[in-house]
Amino acid sequence: MIENNIKMKNIENSHTPLVTIIILNYNAGNLLLDCVDSIQKTNYVNYEIIIVDNNSKDNSHLECAKKFPNICLIENKENFGYCEGNNIGIRKAKGDYVIILNPDTLVDPNWITELILAYEKYGDGLYQPKFLTTTDHNIIMSTGNMINLFGFGFSRSKGDFDQGKFNEHEIIGYASGTCLFSKLKTFKKLNLFDPFLFAYHDDLDLCWRGALIDIPSHYAPKSIVYHPPEGFSFKWSNFKFYLLERNRQYCLLTHYSRSTFFKLLPSLFLVDFFVSIFYLKKGMYSAKIKANFSIVKNWKHINQKYNELQKFRTVADKSIIKSFNDEVDVPKVISTNFYDKLFNNFIKNLSIFAKKFI
Repeated sequence: MIENNIKMKNIENSHTPLVTIIILNYNAGNLLLDCVDSIQKTNYVNYEIIIVDNNSKDNSHLECAKKFPNICLIENKENFGYCEGNNIGIRKAKGDYVIILNPDTLVDPNWITELILAYEKYGDGLYQPKFLTTTDHNIIMSTGNMINLFGFGFSRSKGDFDQGKFNEHEIIGYASGTCLFSKLKTFKKLNLFDPFLFAYHDDLDLCWRGALIDIPSHYAPKSIVYHPPEGFSFKWSNFKFYLLERNRQYCLLTHYSRSTFFKLLPSLFLVDFFVSIFYLKKGMYSAKIKANFSIVKNWKHINQKYNELQKFRTVADKSIIKSFNDEVDVPKVISTNFYDKLFNNFIKNLSIFAKKFI
């Protein structure tokens, strides 16, 4: 407690910038109220909370506004998805800093202070805290999110016991959208989240775009946020598989230079074959077909986005992929142990091989 007070005092002695906390809600129920209640116990004093509701039917947003009258509630008339929903909140933000926070999280009292201290020490970037489970604070949800060469994203150490292995600041593949922290000006510089994605890989996309213009992603482990072992929204379904696969392909086609993409093309064909088998085994091959069709259908938009990103990039692919992981951790909820091992070995070896040609 003494250490926390000293840290808070150090920030107050210089300045206490306003922090805007944006919580996107869609039928989160009591989880939303619990989340806001935990924020109220934050040691940091200068913050505002914006709840953006994506046309919930459970009245959780109204109950939250009633219980916490100081919040700002924005009620959307339709579900704009994760990306545009959060963008609406960012456009209303008044803070120097912005935190994108999921409604099913609980926060440690010192979470904001530690994020600001990390930013002041390591500079401009996109930051995530350490995530531990709400049910057992010794179990890790994420010690940084990682990108694979073929566009797969995953949370490092998910499900592991917290043994203090990842207690130091690191540059990571991308900062998790579960709790994503940066300056408001940085979000605006990146043109916010990409509405085309709707949901999933939105944080991967944002941070990869950041890497293109030398805005790195950071892991700030002294900031702690708690998250359920499995999130409440968008359970595993055809729609989720569709978005994950479509958005993975979208990122590959817009973020890599054409030179890099064509060098990777033989490997990408192999990956696509392997992914197709995976979707077939899960009885969701229609989601894979739909994802491929969406890419073809939206090719004009994809090409425009590619040209936009490549025009302003300052960092080469070869430099960026140095931080990419060769292995991919497949969530246990969707994979058998056998498939997990087989998939990892295949992706790892193919990634190591493909990197030689970039």
